[in-house]
Amino acid sequence: MTDFEKLFNENREFIFKYLMKMTRDITLSEELTQETFFRAYMNYASLKNKEKASVWLCQIAKNTYFAWYNEQKKKDSLDDLEVASCDVSIEDAIVQKELSQKALICLHELEDPYKEVFMLSVFGGFSLKDISSIFGKSESWARVTFYRAKQKLSERMR
Repeated sequence: MTDFEKLFNENREFIFKYLMKMTRDITLSEELTQETFFRAYMNYASLKNKEKASVWLCQIAKNTYFAWYNEQKKKDSLDDLEVASCDVSIEDAIVQKELSQKALICLHELEDPYKEVFMLSVFGGFSLKDISSIFGKSESWARVTFYRAKQKLSERMR
């Protein structure tokens, strides 16, 4: 078994669950997981620290998701805007969509490790204890980093 096969077998389910938290769609998560590991395979030589492979794979998965999301955003138009209920006006739906897009853009602009810690916690559903072990830091470091990421995101959203 090659090193990459071992990496794949050890992290496949982890990356799939990470993408499921972001997409909430099984089929899309499977597709993005495949794309993530394809990109990882193509760039395997750039993996410097094998112990932090899961962080590296999460970064690739996140970038794969955002690439897919940006492609979808280009395809969407105001004509495709779906209103969830009769109580929601088209103006409210547009404002909500723009707010969501602004939040993703602001999140994408956060510097590491704030962006990574926030995404692992919110989208990945990881506990701060799990995040601290991924980064090889203390749990208090993860807690403070997550808190600061929320603050920075709030500031950028204003």
